[in-house]
Amino acid sequence: MPHASFLQLKDKAIKLRLAGKTYSEINKSLGVAVPKSTLSGWCSRVLLSKDLNARLVTRQRLRIGLGSLRAAQTKRARRQSYLDSLFKKNRYLFKLLYKHESAKLVLTALYLGEGSKNARRGAVTFGNSDPKTIALFLRLFRRCYELDGTKFRCTVQCRADQNVPQLEKFWHEVTEIPLSQFYGSRIDKRTIGQKSIKPDYKGVCRIDYFSAEVLNDILEAIKVITGR
Repeated sequence: MPHASFLQLKDKAIKLRLAGKTYSEINKSLGVAVPKSTLSGWCSRVLLSKDLNARLVTRQRLRIGLGSLRAAQTKRARRQSYLDSLFKKNRYLFKLLYKHESAKLVLTALYLGEGSKNARRGAVTFGNSDPKTIALFLRLFRRCYELDGTKFRCTVQCRADQNVPQLEKFWHEVTEIPLSQFYGSRIDKRTIGQKSIKPDYKGVCRIDYFSAEVLNDILEAIKVITGR
């Protein structure tokens, strides 16, 4: 670069800095990729007014914020792509649930974790706060056994400040069990006077199906898969 052109470039850069331009804006105006370390040296003696300095600080913070936002968006996109690939890899499992053997195995495992093992009650009892878990259990339960819909009962266990009718309607839609077959909801007395922290919490839904025969079949299946 000729000496005169160098001085002209430096002079223009200083004037742009005096106007409150950032180094990125200066480079854009110059049309030349001058290293920021060089620009910093050229402009080291430039004294900006309080307003211009505040503007530069604000724009720098905004640029950093936008950079962080873009980085976060890129990270989320990569993670979502990763999760989508795992979902596709496991999609075949859904078809397996249409087979009686697979459905019975998953049902038994679910009941092992969340079901009541009290054979004296003579009822299949399963409870959970996750609507997807309840829906999956009932879908498998209805697929594996010929059931009498009138033998179902449903109980909602909730906190004191929750709207019971709304909860019962919600679980009725999840379970497809008539509201007439819902027992009275059970309110946790320990929560009286306390405000619920999680607005999406729908309480615990407990399903009862009164059949000793079905319960015993599930309990024996549990012995088979656990080896006892």
